[in-house]
Amino acid sequence: MSMRALELAYGHGTARVQVPDKNFLGSFEPHDDEQAEDEAALLRHAMQHPIGSPRLRELLKPGQKIAIVTSDLTRPCPTPQLMPYIEEELQAAGIPDADVTIVIALGLHRAMTEAELQQAVGDEAFARFKVINHDVNDCVRLGVTSAGTPVEIFRPLVEADVRICLGNLEFHYFAGFSGGAKAILPGCASRAAVTANHSMMVRAEAAAARLAGNPVREDLEEAVAMLGVDFILNVGVDVHHRIVAAVAGDLTQAHRAGCELVAKRGKVDLPARADIVLVSAGGYPKDINLYQGQKALDNAKYAVKDGGVVILAAECIEGLGNRTFEEWLMSAKSPDDLIRRIQDQFVLGGHKAAAIAVVQKNADVFLVSAIPTETVQRCGLISFDSLQAALDEALRRKGGKASILALPQGGSTLPMASDH
Repeated sequence: MSMRALELAYGHGTARVQVPDKNFLGSFEPHDDEQAEDEAALLRHAMQHPIGSPRLRELLKPGQKIAIVTSDLTRPCPTPQLMPYIEEELQAAGIPDADVTIVIALGLHRAMTEAELQQAVGDEAFARFKVINHDVNDCVRLGVTSAGTPVEIFRPLVEADVRICLGNLEFHYFAGFSGGAKAILPGCASRAAVTANHSMMVRAEAAAARLAGNPVREDLEEAVAMLGVDFILNVGVDVHHRIVAAVAGDLTQAHRAGCELVAKRGKVDLPARADIVLVSAGGYPKDINLYQGQKALDNAKYAVKDGGVVILAAECIEGLGNRTFEEWLMSAKSPDDLIRRIQDQFVLGGHKAAAIAVVQKNADVFLVSAIPTETVQRCGLISFDSLQAALDEALRRKGGKASILALPQGGSTLPMASDH
């Protein structure tokens, strides 16, 4: 039998598998330009030609307190590569280092250590500027959105004169896309604000690649408008963490332009949905834990036939990644149990368990990870040590003629099948 060798990103390395050629529909990835632009050229052009805004240096004045918001290590935002371009603008405007604070947008994630803060922003920025973790317990209330979300934002951002947000751009399974105002909400908001906003994720309109009419995205942007963000620099990265798109400027206008680039790269047409879908979360840090790796699983649901098998390759060196997520998964009697629970009361962490349950309603979910088998089984998933073992079992279940497709960058790929 003719076989095809595939390698999917897994942690800092790859997971390998042999796939029968006769079963294989193809490997579907974001569309890459054959001659990708140099990363430095992309960043320089974005900063020198901001969208809907003057150059950053023209917005800044000496004496102002500057806050720069960027992602924690659970996001593939290449902050050390972005900071020199921000620093250049700060210097051109005559802003002293002492007037600049970098805020790590944790959302509801754990605080980062000093070593992790340095890793997140880069050695030079860490040495030059004050770098702090966002604190959900030190927020200022600015108002309430029309949907009832309390707008409570991290105090140092409220007190800053200028706010600059960095971020990565990719599909987001209920906010449409990452990036833009998400750096502030959920990134630097209170627990109550994040929970209220995210409670709308169960609505059908809260979907990947959707912005207009998406209740989560519209609510968080309404909230962040009460604070105000002066400038953003958002980038899209490929599986090798290379910057393939960059936009800068106005919070909304630049973000929308960036989302168009992400959609152009990441929406892929499938010939049909498959019986078996092999999907990678995209390697580290996208598979640092199952809480993050879930995003790839959510995209894979659009590629698998009803009753099929999704095989998720996610190393998860930090395990499940969230205590509430873990408790929900381990205590559930069935996928329906989780879906009912999130509809009865939205709980952050539980929402991702419910999202996995939605996939499980239509497909078996196999997990190839470093999480102990017993833990995976208690979560209602099927554990495998290798991608090959998982595929062999899937073929045993679905038969020798089962169709197979691969999504090597599951978190960045939104499959669109004509038979869906």
